[in-house]
Amino acid sequence: MYHMTSGSPLKILIRFSLPMLLSMVFQQLYNVVDSIIAGQCINVNALAAIGASYPVTTLFLSIATGASAGCSIVIAQFFGARMMVKVKTSIYTAMTALTVLSVLLTIAGLLSCGGLLSLIHTPASIFDDAASYLKIYILGLLFLFLYNAANAIYNGLGDSKTPLYFLIFSSVFNVALDLIFVNIFHMGVAGLAWATLTAQGLAAALSVFLLIFRIRRIRLPHHHTAPVWNWRLLLSMTRIAIPSICQQSFISVGIFMIQGVVNACGSAAVAAFSAALKISTFMIMVMNTLPNALSSYASQNIGAGRLTRVSQGMRAALGLSETIVLFLNLIVFIFGKNILGLFVSADNKEVIRLGIKYLYTVAPFYTLVGVKNCCDSILRGGGAMKPFMIGTFTDLLIRVGFAYGAFGLLGFGSICWAYPAGWVIGAPLCFFFYRKGYWKNHMLFKTQHS
Repeated sequence: MYHMTSGSPLKILIRFSLPMLLSMVFQQLYNVVDSIIAGQCINVNALAAIGASYPVTTLFLSIATGASAGCSIVIAQFFGARMMVKVKTSIYTAMTALTVLSVLLTIAGLLSCGGLLSLIHTPASIFDDAASYLKIYILGLLFLFLYNAANAIYNGLGDSKTPLYFLIFSSVFNVALDLIFVNIFHMGVAGLAWATLTAQGLAAALSVFLLIFRIRRIRLPHHHTAPVWNWRLLLSMTRIAIPSICQQSFISVGIFMIQGVVNACGSAAVAAFSAALKISTFMIMVMNTLPNALSSYASQNIGAGRLTRVSQGMRAALGLSETIVLFLNLIVFIFGKNILGLFVSADNKEVIRLGIKYLYTVAPFYTLVGVKNCCDSILRGGGAMKPFMIGTFTDLLIRVGFAYGAFGLLGFGSICWAYPAGWVIGAPLCFFFYRKGYWKNHMLFKTQHS
């Protein structure tokens, strides 16, 4: 673990964010490779089918990620305090609770799968493939939750390398299975889903097995045993997990609601939005590795009472972020069509045209994303969850409202401008909260020592 309360903020942020960037790259490979193989090895309708199910799969992933984050924070606090009995009990409680949650969501997901796709007006031409992909994905929710929980626990115990190794393994294995199931066994869209389920299932099993091995090696004080369940610990995890789930889910809900407008534009628009959104999401995730590092940096320095260093870190992060934005814009405007060509063949000119229209519209506004994410990170690091949630929810409302409100006038253009519309309002609002100093309340520090 890095100690961030001394030294150059710029160097610390660069050093801390690089491993997170590498992890993010491999994590995003799941979605990107599925889409590339779908568009190139099957057909454009297969790409559209995966795109139609994407908002729902992202929602489940958000729940898994947010719930695991709550567990990780509680476990990390006990581990730092050398309270090893509670460390073990927290791990047992977390794994049990998340297993039960994943089973309940699997049942609910299978029952509502068709209804969710109908709710967002999935075109009839891709409905069956989208439903098939989504049902298989939902069958693997247990693996998704266990995989994310184990990785979050590793991070809570101060081990960031093991999650990276499992990410690399599962991503590479997923790519290999994609090619085998599609090109050799000709399983179509369902093959892509089974590949993801198989790769994540194996990674989850190995990750949990290694976690159990390490838990058994944790030595407890003499005559002490660790209970396998504790309601109070579960409540502590839930109090942190629920806001984390909400933060993650707002993004997924926005995609889900906007997908309803996209689907009304036809299969070409769905395929174009699917490919362009994955490219844009990948770029924004690249930008987010720095704010994620900034959040940890801010939390440590706020807890230490070194508020000046927080402001210094903010300035360093903004400078780095805008440099990254400039680089990403150059990639979009120089290589945008080539990147889209990875998803669909060149003869799908309408898909390429709409995809480029989306990318050319949103890319210049990444500069606002950088500002908003850095401000959000400071607020989150200081435990100022209320202003953080206000900024995030405002962005969501404007984004969805613009997509639906301007659709009659702009058509597909309303989807392209929906995201910038949210950023134009959300970024200044979050910057206002940062400047007001809500992050100076030391809320995380008080929580950890109360």
